Amino acid sequence: MINKVEICNVNTSELPVLSNEEKNELFKRIKNGDKEAREEFINGNLRLVLSVIKRFKGRGENPDDLFQIGCIGLIKAIDNFDLSQNVQFSTYAVPMIIGEIRRYLRDNNAIRVSRSIRDLAYKSLAIKDRILREQNREATLEEIAKELGVEKEDIAMSFDAIQDPVSLQEPAFNDGTEKIYIMDQVKDSKNTDELWAENITVAEAMKKLNDKEKIIISKRFFDGRTQMEVADEIGISQAQVSRLEKSAINHIKRLYK
Repeated sequence: MINKVEICNVNTSELPVLSNEEKNELFKRIKNGDKEAREEFINGNLRLVLSVIKRFKGRGENPDDLFQIGCIGLIKAIDNFDLSQNVQFSTYAVPMIIGEIRRYLRDNNAIRVSRSIRDLAYKSLAIKDRILREQNREATLEEIAKELGVEKEDIAMSFDAIQDPVSLQEPAFNDGTEKIYIMDQVKDSKNTDELWAENITVAEAMKKLNDKEKIIISKRFFDGRTQMEVADEIGISQAQVSRLEKSAINHIKRLYK
């Protein structure tokens, strides 16, 4: 649905594309109150909104609704963008559009969160947006907590409370050749070797692996570590851990067919 040609009565295949020079010229006119330039600038950046809402595909949301909310984020970005910062408009606008859509999704989340926690989260997000806009950097929890006069743990808890639920099958990493799913990053202190014990003799299987594979299998399936934790401990990337883990499992499967 998100890839359809027409969205919100806008034919996406005919959306204009502006060059950086055209954007800069239009933006100067916008700052001087030129409404026609503003309209042209918005239309010339609708493809940016369209590219962002594709990230939210599969959530069951109406693409027209997401597109409209994304346009609000685009307009906010136009209102707050500063040419003197020497940052491309798209670099500045994308986080604003994403933030607007996420706020919409949180407000329509079926999971109920107390009003006080939501208010704290929204105040914190407003501070984050302001610091990103003014200083072009992410605010720390300590900064936000100090400004609001609360503990940083309360800020972290409020952010967690308004996060959207995600599927364990959702990719957390994708380099084009291999995917790492969220379930690969979830620690499980229970049931770490039950499936293995039912099918193979683990001790014998481990003897067939090289040293690095033994360490990874031991930490993953006996200690219940996540791939990220294993990667940090042995000094390689999570993608490498994932590949070595799968290689070791396939090796064992071949031995015990």
